[in-house]
Amino acid sequence: MDQDKKSTGLKSLQGKIWEEGYRTGELRGEVYPDVPPALERWRRQRIDIAIFSSGSVQAQRSLFASTAAGDLTRFIRAYFDTTTGPKTAPDSYTRIAAALERSPSEVLFLSDVGAELDAARTAGMRTALCVRAPGPAPSTGAHPVVHALDQLG
Repeated sequence: MDQDKKSTGLKSLQGKIWEEGYRTGELRGEVYPDVPPALERWRRQRIDIAIFSSGSVQAQRSLFASTAAGDLTRFIRAYFDTTTGPKTAPDSYTRIAAALERSPSEVLFLSDVGAELDAARTAGMRTALCVRAPGPAPSTGAHPVVHALDQLG
């Protein structure tokens, strides 16, 4: 874990441990303040929301179910983890688009990791680099930059 390996087995075990912490209230999911209103806005606009994380699906659901803003799982249509494939592999994004019954070009993928965005773009998705303050945006310009979700529709 010190090397930040994205081992599916370790992430699954981590999700099970975290689930207990969320269930007992010892852990609480944290999201940026702009996330709940953005999720609500996108739901009103009938925009599907999916999560692709190196954390297990179980860990993702637990996190979003236990935020200070309440249970946000009602806004999320689908969850994907590394069982879908590596986050830096274009085929992973092709599989996600297929699971969502969308053309890759209909999907906007947000991340703070350039290699993930490159893979999603190679698969045909639209991309945006999410840079939260106070982090500077990279100067490459390879992907449009957003600093908050209210910058998106």
